[in-house]
Amino acid sequence: MKYRGYQAEVSEEAGLLVGHISGIRDRVGFHAESVEALREAFKEAVDDYLEVCQVVGKEPARPDP
Repeated sequence: MKYRGYQAEVSEEAGLLVGHISGIRDRVGFHAESVEALREAFKEAVDDYLEVCQVVGKEPARPDP
């Protein structure tokens, strides 16, 4: 999955889909019970990450090219 220049790495753990934004040092995770919900959770995680960076005055990490 890709969104706003970020990519997700996903696995399954105990029947739950678990993911994190890959390619950045900051650890940003998300989870869901279905693929559709996981896509939405990923988008929310990216949006939240960018918003928090803005609020605290931090430059968001960008994935390695």
